[in-house]
Amino acid sequence: MKRVYFDNNATTPVAPEVIEAILPYLREKYGNPSSIHTFGAEAGAAVEKARAQVAALLGAHPDEIIFTSGGTESDSTAILSALESYPAKRHVVTTRVEHPAVRSLCAHLRSRGYRVTEVPVDRQGLLDMDALRAALTGDTAICTVMYANNETGVIFPVEKIAELCRERGILFHTDAVQAVGKVPLNLAKSAIDMLSLSGHKLHAPKGIGALYVRRGVRFAPYLRGGHQERGRRAGTENVPGIVGLGVACDLAAGAMSEEQTRVRAMRDRLETELLRRALDAHLNGHPTQRLPNTTNISFEYVEGEAILLRLDHVGIAASSGSACTSGSLEPSHVLRAMGVPFTMAHGSVRFSLSRFNTMAEVDYVIEHVPPIIAGLRAMSPVGRERLKSVAS
Repeated sequence: MKRVYFDNNATTPVAPEVIEAILPYLREKYGNPSSIHTFGAEAGAAVEKARAQVAALLGAHPDEIIFTSGGTESDSTAILSALESYPAKRHVVTTRVEHPAVRSLCAHLRSRGYRVTEVPVDRQGLLDMDALRAALTGDTAICTVMYANNETGVIFPVEKIAELCRERGILFHTDAVQAVGKVPLNLAKSAIDMLSLSGHKLHAPKGIGALYVRRGVRFAPYLRGGHQERGRRAGTENVPGIVGLGVACDLAAGAMSEEQTRVRAMRDRLETELLRRALDAHLNGHPTQRLPNTTNISFEYVEGEAILLRLDHVGIAASSGSACTSGSLEPSHVLRAMGVPFTMAHGSVRFSLSRFNTMAEVDYVIEHVPPIIAGLRAMSPVGRERLKSVAS
């Protein structure tokens, strides 16, 4: 059976070059970067090289990069740092479609007495900028808006939002986990104060990420203990993961044009053919203002989980939304915030590609999805009625 992996927004395969770069730091170069002997110095030099590689992809300075365990830690660090740095401010502005890493923290903050404003989106997943402007007040400690949505791929105008926040003296953070490596960034020319990224979304291992903190921004560490990361993140550095992230960032910089051309072309063919061949299929998200690798399609009168199980039987991996909310029977909070009807939201499938995919795999998915949808509809009373109405 052919195996096709179209769930790259959940995690990506580790690039072969990344694996090769990591192996020496699991075998012979296993020193602690904080040690003063040669073993430690060797590991420390590798960490600093990776820091420069991450900074180069972001258009940042190496001393603005803090290594973390991943996107969730980076998000929490940024938000909690702002609240600790400005204790008199008790307000957070975010959106209704953020990743659970931000949404869950904001729910916790609300339970602790903070005010949290969630800015709405429209039917295409675009942010209501008028509502965002109105939400920002003198009591706002931080505004946190994702760069690109993990479920629909919709890209938000974070540069404009960052400028707006800077004008009002408010810190701005963006969860750019899905965007880094897919869209060009130049933080040296940006008003973004803090930015989160995660290695396993760009072909590095799981368990490694980074937080960009612009020079001059007040910062309070989330993890306290040792002096690692210049006192900004305690804990012995994950040297193999950091090395892997550095190499992955180098590779991503070189593959940026491929993301915008070949990967986009594969996504567009997949999307066009599924919408054409499957009855009552609808695109979720803006048609153009999206990541080049992501499409989210709703198939009415069918359960998304049933679709995914049938796809898995023919070797195709996709998703019904965020991997961090799998197991929930509730419709996606992103699609609900967009006002997607219940019958569509329950039948949504996200296909997310990477540069390791091929057009032959796209054609394989196109071949199998429409009959799966038709078969499931034939088992549903509502679906059968819809098929009869079309046939008549």
